[in-house]
Amino acid sequence: MTKSAFITILGRPNAGKSSLLNALIGEKIAAVSSKPQTTRTKITGIITEGETQLVFIDTPGFLREHDRLSAHMIKAIDSSLSSIDAAILVIDAEKRAGEQEKALLAKLSKSTPVILAINKIDLFEDKEALIPIIAELSSLRDFADVVPISALKNDGVDIVKNILMSFAKPSPHYFPDDRFTDQPERVIVSEIIREKLLELLSDEVPHGIAVDIETMDEHDNKEGEGILDISAVIYCEKDSHKGIIIGKGGSMLKKAGRLARQDIEKFFMIKTNLQLWVKVKEDWRNREGLIKNFGLSSLD
Repeated sequence: MTKSAFITILGRPNAGKSSLLNALIGEKIAAVSSKPQTTRTKITGIITEGETQLVFIDTPGFLREHDRLSAHMIKAIDSSLSSIDAAILVIDAEKRAGEQEKALLAKLSKSTPVILAINKIDLFEDKEALIPIIAELSSLRDFADVVPISALKNDGVDIVKNILMSFAKPSPHYFPDDRFTDQPERVIVSEIIREKLLELLSDEVPHGIAVDIETMDEHDNKEGEGILDISAVIYCEKDSHKGIIIGKGGSMLKKAGRLARQDIEKFFMIKTNLQLWVKVKEDWRNREGLIKNFGLSSLD
């Protein structure tokens, strides 16, 4: 008998939600960086093992509304909490829990089982130091389980997955068994490019960036080798940011392009020709039409 479960991954920005999703799926489908608010939309990951299928929804980190884009991100969080079978609350072990976590838990039905994943335990040399942290966090809710993990080191991830398998209920599989995400290829490529920019750029620039994949075509070269041609436009909000993204003599853009191309080739297993352009769209985060064009709308 086939079984399925829908699971939401929650947590404050930079707690490690996307890293955990990637580790659970075994593929890099969500952008990961040390910058807060890396995830902007709901990203679905899928695991199918035998008769059981788990469908994960990685959400933007909990935040306050300050522009139209953040309103869409908050909407994405709220909509991800409907009709779920379980949730994972990811907490950075070094930062403990606060009002953000309490607010996220308050959004969940009391009947929804929640796993508390205490992330980044690899930063603790003395694991006994985690004992009072676990005790403190356990007072937030009657958690279905508490699991110390390191999403980066893939430590404890299988424990989380095995616990989640027990929440699956008899139902059809909602995705083909060989799928590991519902994200279109263009979205995956744009997220890879944006991730590299997040890693390389100073703090004031990244959150004013959107990546639009204009063309993405595959063809064979003269030797019959497959080539993936991609043309992408990086949009930013200020001319000064455009200069930073391009860098002296184009150095920053070339570096971001090289790193993104390496990840794209690894993901799609095909040689890639990546062309990047930079354009300015002032205040795009408050322009509904552009938010929708960039695939960041959650209000449709």
